[in-house]
Amino acid sequence: MSAELLSILVLAVLFVVGTTRSVNMGALAFAAAFGVGTLAAGLDADGIFAGFPGDLFVVLVGVTYFFAIARANGTTDWLVHAGIRLVRGRIAMIPWVMFTVTGVLTAIGAVSPAAVAIVAPLAMGFAARYGIKPLLMGALVVHGAQAGGFSPISIYGSTVNGILEREGLPGSPVALFLASLFANLAIAALLFVALGGLRLRGRDLGDEEHEEGGGGSGGTGTVSGSGSGTGTRTAPDADLLRLTPARIATLVGLVALVVAVLVFDLDAGLTAITLAVLLAVVWPEDSKAAVAHITWPTVLLICGMLTYVAVLQEMGTIDWAGEHVGSIGIPLLAALLFCYIGAVVSAFASSVGIIGALIPLAVPFLEQGEIGVVGMVAALSVSATVVDVSPFSTNGALVLAAAEDTDRERFFRQLMLYGGAITALAPLVLWLALVVPGL
Repeated sequence: MSAELLSILVLAVLFVVGTTRSVNMGALAFAAAFGVGTLAAGLDADGIFAGFPGDLFVVLVGVTYFFAIARANGTTDWLVHAGIRLVRGRIAMIPWVMFTVTGVLTAIGAVSPAAVAIVAPLAMGFAARYGIKPLLMGALVVHGAQAGGFSPISIYGSTVNGILEREGLPGSPVALFLASLFANLAIAALLFVALGGLRLRGRDLGDEEHEEGGGGSGGTGTVSGSGSGTGTRTAPDADLLRLTPARIATLVGLVALVVAVLVFDLDAGLTAITLAVLLAVVWPEDSKAAVAHITWPTVLLICGMLTYVAVLQEMGTIDWAGEHVGSIGIPLLAALLFCYIGAVVSAFASSVGIIGALIPLAVPFLEQGEIGVVGMVAALSVSATVVDVSPFSTNGALVLAAAEDTDRERFFRQLMLYGGAITALAPLVLWLALVVPGL
């Protein structure tokens, strides 16, 4: 058995053991990275540690620390009520507002994980308080980010269009952007219907205010609980809606985070943890318990899995799979397999990295002229990004880390099942829609 095939089988075993034995899959992945990296790839400890996603570790820790402080001092509650007022109390509009905001951020140039890191904590706070299913809210945040992710000035769009230009292949920046936009919009609409979004219609803040109080004596309708739609509504006092100095400073910090990431291209994790430390120094009483609310199990899970995937990349497993697919004599079947490779690998690794690796690998295949370049590139690109709802991807991990008042283990399983379904179905649908017609 080749080392590449062995590494793929070990990955499958990780899933089986992690789901049947309730062991943190990240811990299993670290052990697998050590075993496979040492025995099959000939890597030493430094070679294995080279794949540790230090940047993502800091993003997860920094963002969850910052928003844990924001939650402790009441800023997130204040933002929830401000957001509800912005959409005139129509709760069904909240997921679509979050979808649009993340889409606009990525379309104007934000890195997708940075946009999700900014929006997800606020969005999941809304979900927890107003009975919106966390999977619905989290998925719409991620799909919103990917909907705008291939605009001509975005990171993804610039990467793909630049590769095509360097390789002398015809491309269509507008077609690429529209393919991602409509694919993610269609998925979001289906999710909205399937996960009870239509039942949110007709519910507004006024209804929430009176649900507990029996028609006129209730409060403002804050919802606590698991976010499953059955949370207990409690009436907040005037202090909840008051802007205290700590809340004002936290809001300024949130704006600073957005500006630092989008305008000055600073790292989201380092910026967030710096802002969190400043708040902790000035208001230590609000931050005492914040460190405990950093989602350490999620950090272990994601960092472990990505370290193992880095070992696979280092030992050539990804290139090995791509070369074998490219040698298939049936062009349409090879195109479908390329889309599936992009989707499966991207569910565990950097989407932009996978796009940057797979499209060059597919160039000899595309140069044969038997498959339409525009349709194939669009299908491959969207397949490699639409799966970012997986809890093992950066965006899915951020959503999981931001979930409030919910059973994270259960939410992790939901994200994993949904990510698996998208990985299984999206490449096939995109292949049928974009590649088979010969676009």
